[in-house]
Amino acid sequence: MKTQLPSNKLSTVGVSLFAVLILAGAVVGHALDSRLPFGIGLVAGLYLLFAIRVAAQWEKVAVLRFGRYRGLRGPGLFHMIPIVESLSRYVDQRVQVASVSAESTLTRDTVPVNVDAIIFWMVWNPEKSILEVQDFDQAITMSAQTALRESIGRHELHQMVAEREMLGHELQQILDQKTTPWGITVQSVEIRDVQIPSALQDAMSREAQAERERRARTILGLAETEIAEKFGQAALTYQHNPVALHLRAMNMLYEAIKERGSMVIVPSSAVETMGLGGTLATAALGGAKPQ
Repeated sequence: MKTQLPSNKLSTVGVSLFAVLILAGAVVGHALDSRLPFGIGLVAGLYLLFAIRVAAQWEKVAVLRFGRYRGLRGPGLFHMIPIVESLSRYVDQRVQVASVSAESTLTRDTVPVNVDAIIFWMVWNPEKSILEVQDFDQAITMSAQTALRESIGRHELHQMVAEREMLGHELQQILDQKTTPWGITVQSVEIRDVQIPSALQDAMSREAQAERERRARTILGLAETEIAEKFGQAALTYQHNPVALHLRAMNMLYEAIKERGSMVIVPSSAVETMGLGGTLATAALGGAKPQ
């Protein structure tokens, strides 16, 4: 997580002005042969050194005068009265990323898991984030860890593994409700990893394999049942339609002998039933080679 800039950080502009005024006072004092210009330059340089501050484009800082809030400053160059006024920490208004984890936390079905999550949040009201909470970085991290453990305890293991997006959305809502009064919004929470004990992983793997085998056997049994039903319907059709049966037999015989070099032995009764005796004889004579 990004560290906030301290309030006593001197700006490069103030340091530059301090050096310029000291140098100018020294040059003028040497020209006038007097120490007064150097003293004036030193006092003015010291004042500007601590009075001139700079905030980056994405930063805000609160000004306190004798401990009372006087307003926000930044981005850019701003002025403060040394000793009389002080500054809070610089607040970064860019999107921040925090990583939280929950180790050995029990799910609803009493399974210990380790869960890692990433939180994306940002400060939308710097005034509230400075005045309402002491250290919002740590507050968000601790709140996220607590909410993550509570959410794990409300869900079963299969829900956490299969519905990570739902769990992240639930955490985002819980955290956003807590951080909104601080001027901070939690944009999203992503569950990065869910780790379970290795023994339980083996058991779940065997269970999944058994489930796939059961489904395969069920599908095979359904296929056999459908095939048997189709064969029964075909038998009823052939029973009342001998011509269809003969055509089917001829088709099966053709499929068997169409490959070159194949030989099929057909019982004579089947040949007589299909009336193929003359046909086969003619085909044999036609295929015989002359001597």
